[in-house]
Amino acid sequence: MALPPGGSTAARLLTVPALLLLLSSAALLVFLVLPSLSPSPAAHLCACSPPTTTHTTTTVTTTTVTASPAPVTTSPADVAWLTAQLASNSLPFIASHDAWHRLRKGINPRTREQQLVDINRHHGISHYPDEEATNHTALPCPGELLVEEHHSNYGEPWAGGHDVFEFLANASVLTPRDHVLEIGCGTLRVGLHFIRFLEAAKFHCLERDELSLMAALRYELPAQGLLYKRPMIVRGEDMDFSRFGDTVMYDLIYASAVFLHIPDKLVWTGLERLAAKLRPQRGRIFVSHNIKFCSRLGGDECTRRLAQLGLEYVGKHTHDSLLFNHYEIWFEFRRPKV
Repeated sequence: MALPPGGSTAARLLTVPALLLLLSSAALLVFLVLPSLSPSPAAHLCACSPPTTTHTTTTVTTTTVTASPAPVTTSPADVAWLTAQLASNSLPFIASHDAWHRLRKGINPRTREQQLVDINRHHGISHYPDEEATNHTALPCPGELLVEEHHSNYGEPWAGGHDVFEFLANASVLTPRDHVLEIGCGTLRVGLHFIRFLEAAKFHCLERDELSLMAALRYELPAQGLLYKRPMIVRGEDMDFSRFGDTVMYDLIYASAVFLHIPDKLVWTGLERLAAKLRPQRGRIFVSHNIKFCSRLGGDECTRRLAQLGLEYVGKHTHDSLLFNHYEIWFEFRRPKV
C-alpha cells in the first residue's frame, strides 16, 4: 500500500518526542524506585543485629607445688651412697689419732683454745678497727662461741643431736605443723634440727642456764640461718611454763638427760602442769635415760600418779647413733582419750 506523501517525516517527528518522553519516564522511575531498593544507613543499623564482639579468654593454670619436708631418717640407700663416695675417693677409715694427724699436710692445726687466742689477737685476716667494728657487725658474738666451745659441753659428740631428733620425730609421727616443747634445750644441740623441720614459731624451749642460752641465741640460730623460724626460747626454771601461753597444745614434749638432774618432786610438778597441754591420744612425752622419778615410787604407785594427771606409760625404746657407738634410751608417755 502506498504511503501518503511526506508520511515518513511525520513519523520521525512523532517518534523523537515519544522517545524523549520514554527516557524521562524511565529516569523518573529509576529515581523513585532505587532508594527503596538501597536501605538507608539508619535502616541498616536498625534492621541488623548489633555487631558481635568476640573475647578470647586465656586460662592460665598455676600449679602450686608444696615441697615435702626433708626426710627425717637416714635410709640404707643414703648409707650405701655415702659408702660408695668414700670408696670412689679413696678415703679409708682412720682408726688412730696419729694416722689422722699425718693427713694434715700443709694444714696448721688449731685447737679451740688456739683459735680463741687467734681471734682475740688478730680478729681475722681482714677486719675493721675496733671503733668501726660495731658499724659493720650486726650481731657481735663472743669469741668463745665463735670457736664453738659449747659443742664440747656434752658427754657425747655434738652430732648426737641429730640422733635424738631422728628418733623423736619418727616415734611421734611429727609433721612441720606440730608444736614441740623441749625442757632444757641447752645450746640447741637437738633443738636446731626441730627448728629447721618445723614451721616458724612451732618450737618452744624452757632453759635455765645463761651460758647455754647465750650460745643458742647469739651463735647457733644466726650461724645456722634459722632466725626467721622465730623459736620461742624462754629463760626460766622450776617448771614454769606460763610464758608459753594457755592455749598452745603440744604434739611432742621431751626432756633429754634433764630429769636426771631435777628433784623428783619438781619433775612431778612439771608433768602436772604439762599434762593438760599435751594433745590427747596423739601427743607424746619422751624422757631419756631413766625415769627414776617414777620407778622410785614403785610400779603401781607410779601408774596411779600418772593416771591422776591424765597420763599413761606407753613403753621403753632404744635408738642407735648414726656416727658413733652409742644408743639412746627413751621412755614414752601419752595422754589417753579424754
